[in-house]
Amino acid sequence: MQVGLYIAAQLSGSILASGTLALIMTVTPEAFFGTMPAGSSIQSLVVEIVLTFILMFSISGACNDDRAVKKQGGIIVGMTVMLNVFVGGPISGASMNPARTLGPAIVLWNFTAVWVYILGPTIGAIAGAFVYKLLKPTDKSFSDIVKRS
Repeated sequence: MQVGLYIAAQLSGSILASGTLALIMTVTPEAFFGTMPAGSSIQSLVVEIVLTFILMFSISGACNDDRAVKKQGGIIVGMTVMLNVFVGGPISGASMNPARTLGPAIVLWNFTAVWVYILGPTIGAIAGAFVYKLLKPTDKSFSDIVKRS
């Protein structure tokens, strides 16, 4: 239930923001403010998976782990987004969030390669959370882990 409401809020916020921007600015096809692949769709898909994986892994460690210093979570996540944009922006636009792409696509009715920005971040986020959970250190001591029964 909460996930559905969260997705609806993200998507409606993206559509409203894109609609507002389209109303106050003249948006030509050349000035499309959505995300579109600079290279091939497959390149952008891989970049989106990797960027979102890194972002989700960072969020899991900086914000969701009980042992994390919560005051630094925002800085860590912000720096991760910034570095992801620097590295992946020229290739895929560094969306990392399907709502970021769907809002402008819906408002301007331009769905070029939108599947990349739905599938890539979804796979990357699931993989990032799964790998973090898989690699997350335990609260047990090393001696407790290696004890023989």
